[in-house]
Amino acid sequence: MTFGQAIASGFKNYVSWKGRATRSEFWFWHLFVFIVDIPFIVIYNVVTQSELQAALVARDWAGFFSDLFGWSFWLLVVVSLIFILPTIAVLIRRLHDLDRSGAWFWIGLVPSAGGIILFIFSVLPGTPGKNRFDA
Repeated sequence: MTFGQAIASGFKNYVSWKGRATRSEFWFWHLFVFIVDIPFIVIYNVVTQSELQAALVARDWAGFFSDLFGWSFWLLVVVSLIFILPTIAVLIRRLHDLDRSGAWFWIGLVPSAGGIILFIFSVLPGTPGKNRFDA
């Protein structure tokens, strides 16, 4: 699957928990989300860095928190929320490609170990041929 096909598939199947996602679809989707998020992360850091530092020096906690959760923070939150459902869906379809239930998604909530396990699953090759999750 190419980069463009993975992006199209991610948006087309953004709430589809059925079927399978290949490794290339999974990793290209994550690369796309990363590339889109970078400018918003940079904007947030540039906008808030000097204000946060000044508020800390002045011990102005109200100013610190208002700067921390300013407009650039909420812009980053909105952009992240746009991608949350398609990212979960592609992860569940990736688990299906390994012939694992989508319920394995919840192991990601276990601190450290859950993320490591999901990472290992994401780099493993999918089951060859048909499995129980084929559409």
